[in-house]
Amino acid sequence: MFNNFLPESLFSRKLQPATERRMRLAQARAEEAIVRAHVESALTFVDALAEELPFDRAIDSYIRVMGVPEPLASIIVTRVLVVLGQDLLPAKRVTEPVPDEMRPRLRLADASDRSKLPRRA
Repeated sequence: MFNNFLPESLFSRKLQPATERRMRLAQARAEEAIVRAHVESALTFVDALAEELPFDRAIDSYIRVMGVPEPLASIIVTRVLVVLGQDLLPAKRVTEPVPDEMRPRLRLADASDRSKLPRRA
């Protein structure tokens, strides 16, 4: 019945390597946005329930009510605890950000352009 609904010619199974890499980068960005949204919502949940529940139970309640599956749930819980811990626990050592000139240059565009890669003998 659905054989002609999404023709194979429109959505081929195999993507070009450069397209596959861009898709993976876009997917990673989307997944990170989902995690950030959950963390913000969980922090709001903790704040709203602060008078009724301790923060750890409020976080667990958020995960359960929202039906967040593992391993995403563990990531969200850890990040929420990190944010809460920044307010409750002083940092033992303050680390300064690494200056831009000390960071390695990411060459993602170069890696996707095979013409710039050295040829193997």
